Amino acid sequence: MLEAPQREKITTAALAARLDVSEAALYRHFASKAQMYEGLIEFIENSIFSLANRIAEDEKDARRQAPRLVETLLAFAEKNPGMVRVLTGEALVGEHDRLQARMNQFFDRFESTLKQSLKLAATQEGESVAAGEDPASHAAALTRYAIGCLHAYARSGFARKPSEVLAAHWRYVG
Repeated sequence: MLEAPQREKITTAALAARLDVSEAALYRHFASKAQMYEGLIEFIENSIFSLANRIAEDEKDARRQAPRLVETLLAFAEKNPGMVRVLTGEALVGEHDRLQARMNQFFDRFESTLKQSLKLAATQEGESVAAGEDPASHAAALTRYAIGCLHAYARSGFARKPSEVLAAHWRYVG
């Protein structure tokens, strides 16, 4: 239902009907609708940060880490378009505030991961962080760029993939 190009309110009744189960069956597995969303958020966190850890381990050239992190987030979105509505908070409107707070925390952690890779890149290049660009500001800009791409992807009904423009945009944001 999250992947449908037409935005519709997801209720437990509509979800149960779509899955051809009773609402009671849903509530036997989940205590609440918020818990269902928490499961999706957990999936997003585990997927992205396990890939981020792998990038940090495998990519010895730290200058390539930040682009790969952004690319990974956008590729995840393309493979899981329904999760984009969770990432952007669109699916969480009207739900428990802690769900949006958790997505905000996800992006704070993503930004922190970018900042760490940008600091490492400056160190590998033999520069002090103070002499080069500000990793915190750069990480913030990259995070906001990625969030903007996610919103544009959702607004297009998942037709305009972020990866189609990433290479062209990278020279401006990277």
